[in-house]
Amino acid sequence: MSQFPLSPSTDATVNPASVPLWRRWWRKQSPSRQDRFIALGPLFSVVLFLAAVIAAFGYLRIEEIDREQQAVTRDVEYAQQRLRLRLLERQEQLMRIGRDVSNKEIDVEEFLIQAEALVNQNPELMAITWIDNRRRIKASYVSPSANAMGPRTVGEPLRLGETDGTYELARDLRQPVYSRPLLLQDTRRSNAASLQLQVPLDEQGRFAGVIMGEYSVDGLLRFGIPTEITAKYAVALVDDKETVLAGNLPPARNGAARWLPWAEDAAKYEIPVSPVGNGLLIRAEGYRASQGVVGSGFFWLVSALSALTVWMLLGNWRHTRRRVQAQEALQTETHFRRAMENSMLTGMRALDLQGRITYVNPAFCQMTGLTEDELVGCTAPFPHWPESEIGTLMGRLEDELHGRTPAGGFEVRVKRKNGNTFDARLYVSPLIDPRGQQTGWMTSMTDITEPKRIREELTASYERFTTVLEGLDAAVSVAPMGGSELLFANRLYRSWFGGQGSSHVNLVAQVGVPTLNPSGDAQDAVDDMAGFPTEALTDALTANAEIFVPELAKWLEVRSRYLTWVDGRLAQMVIATDITPRRHAEEQAAQQNERAQNASRLITMGEMASSVAHELNQPLTAINNYCNGMVSRIKANQISNDDLLVALEKTAKQAWRAGQIIQRIRAFVKRSEPNRTSADVATLVSNAMELAEIELRRHHVRLTHHIAARLPDVMVDRILIEQVLINLMKNAAESIAQSHRPTAQRNVELQVLPKQINGQNVVEFSVLDSGRGLTPEVMERLFEAFYSTKAEGMGIGLKLCRSIVESHQGRLEAVNLYNGDDVIGCRFTFWIPLIPLTSPAASATDTITAETAGSS
Repeated sequence: MSQFPLSPSTDATVNPASVPLWRRWWRKQSPSRQDRFIALGPLFSVVLFLAAVIAAFGYLRIEEIDREQQAVTRDVEYAQQRLRLRLLERQEQLMRIGRDVSNKEIDVEEFLIQAEALVNQNPELMAITWIDNRRRIKASYVSPSANAMGPRTVGEPLRLGETDGTYELARDLRQPVYSRPLLLQDTRRSNAASLQLQVPLDEQGRFAGVIMGEYSVDGLLRFGIPTEITAKYAVALVDDKETVLAGNLPPARNGAARWLPWAEDAAKYEIPVSPVGNGLLIRAEGYRASQGVVGSGFFWLVSALSALTVWMLLGNWRHTRRRVQAQEALQTETHFRRAMENSMLTGMRALDLQGRITYVNPAFCQMTGLTEDELVGCTAPFPHWPESEIGTLMGRLEDELHGRTPAGGFEVRVKRKNGNTFDARLYVSPLIDPRGQQTGWMTSMTDITEPKRIREELTASYERFTTVLEGLDAAVSVAPMGGSELLFANRLYRSWFGGQGSSHVNLVAQVGVPTLNPSGDAQDAVDDMAGFPTEALTDALTANAEIFVPELAKWLEVRSRYLTWVDGRLAQMVIATDITPRRHAEEQAAQQNERAQNASRLITMGEMASSVAHELNQPLTAINNYCNGMVSRIKANQISNDDLLVALEKTAKQAWRAGQIIQRIRAFVKRSEPNRTSADVATLVSNAMELAEIELRRHHVRLTHHIAARLPDVMVDRILIEQVLINLMKNAAESIAQSHRPTAQRNVELQVLPKQINGQNVVEFSVLDSGRGLTPEVMERLFEAFYSTKAEGMGIGLKLCRSIVESHQGRLEAVNLYNGDDVIGCRFTFWIPLIPLTSPAASATDTITAETAGSS
């Protein structure tokens, strides 16, 4: 039970300000939270007890480890001092020999005697070698016990890397230098190592070589480290790469020992060996002989009592926690069930086996407008039944009590408390108790008024939509991708094609949209396009084409696009519209335009007839003169073969000139089908200028031209563009003639330049004249059909010129040329794009003959 006063009556007379803070906080907690705090009391006790025991033993263990570490540090530093003194003593002896050698007080034999004595007195020394300034061995004594070293031959140079760079360092520093530990190949030991000491020789300030003493690292350990240190610790000499050079370390603990709480690592310490440096370190690690305080019987006694106490406290805590958890689970389950019932949108009603209402949820009460008290305990007829349908509902209730209701439920009318009714669907299932026995029937009720209204609206909308599609004057059909099954076909499609899916596929194939033909295992109900992103297809892919169907003898405009069918499959819709009347009208218009072109060209040639006759009269007169002259000279025998050949060549040239004029006129007026090909701009302009110059010479007008170099080819109908140029240049000559300009001012200039208009590369053709220009009235009606400023003009020339240019996706315009306020001429300009725009309108113009220019 709680140790805190839970009853507020005990503190009723106490001033609230004098109540402790913890008691006021306790009173603010809910009963369930207070129970949880009480249940956690034993757990807090266990945690505090274990923390106290662990802290006590931890403190004792830390003290013990600290003492061991201090002892190891002290002993290792003592051993390092002993080893340092021994190395310095050997260094001093070698330096003494080096001074004797430098002063030439001893020779080779005396050197060997002193080296032998020094090696025999100090077992850690393996060899002493005298090396001259050319790295050659002058004398050497090797200890007989140095198995890893072979005898050094006098006169041989040191091998590369044998001294680890200490020879050069001693030569440069002129002071003793220790090398890094070097591993030797010893047959008795796998990791024999040596240490070199290089003592430089100095003869009157010149480097004369070194005295090299070689130590055995194992000998330094055995004879340099005191025995009392090696007895207490595992001592080893290691290099800076953690390689053990001499000695050994205690074996690692086994796996079981590592899991013991008191099995810490033994104390260890390492320190560099002076004067060698960081290349050689002495390391010592203590042996674990006993467990100290932790291994005593007191530890085990306290541990056993602590385990017993913890077990008892944990048992009490588990029991209290189970009770609190059971209470919380019961409360949570109750709250969850109540929340689930209150949040359901489906009305729930329970009936016993006699048909009495035993339970209703809030949703059922909300639907009917009745309270739970008004419904629970009622028998048929129920208050939510409409009076007009009580007989029907009584029969439904009888079927419900006998389990004869359909699994898909049934629809009924339900009356609210205010008298309104709504449509509902009821589902009935048996109500089974925990023992597996049926105690009644559970009915779920769903308001279907809105879904029923939406379904009726959808049905009406579908009927209206179907009526519209059936009344269209276009054939509409829908089929799945890769199949010929028709998903939809309207009345006109059925009347044309009889409702066959193959006709849909044929239309799609003629439009040019690829279809997927299933084969083999694919001919089943599985959609071949399943998994593809249909949104991108339905938004992007469309195809239009005009095709002729021989079976119907009709021209159809077919539009096709992808769409997602109601079942999620990718389908293809085709809309075919009868355009036969429009095609007939277009064909008639094309024929009329073609006749207008021929008429326009003939009119142009008729207007230029006198100029052409004059142009042809010159070569014909020349031919006549050449022929008469040759006949006269032949009769008089006054002509040689060479003169005759020259006269015939001139006659043939004039005949060729006349033939070219006739050929140009014939090609110009010849009726032909529209043919857009890649044309060279310079050739096109040159052909037009040859015909136009005939008319310009008749009006005494001089023609100049400027054609830009390296112009790209254009895709045009060459004859039509030549006709536009001829018409513009002829109009310019006539305008100059009507203005009565003097001969010096009768100029027509043709300019052909590349330009960029609205971001598009074009070729611009400009015809500039020196006439009177165009008045505002004429400028406004310049391109109207049958409007002309000339008495004999028909008014169709400029209109047809603009039609020809626009059929090539270009534009024709005219502006006056000014000198101040005076009009000095006019400029007609049109441009042709290098890459014609591709569009349905542009492609359609290829099937219709463009209008041609005539005289205006």
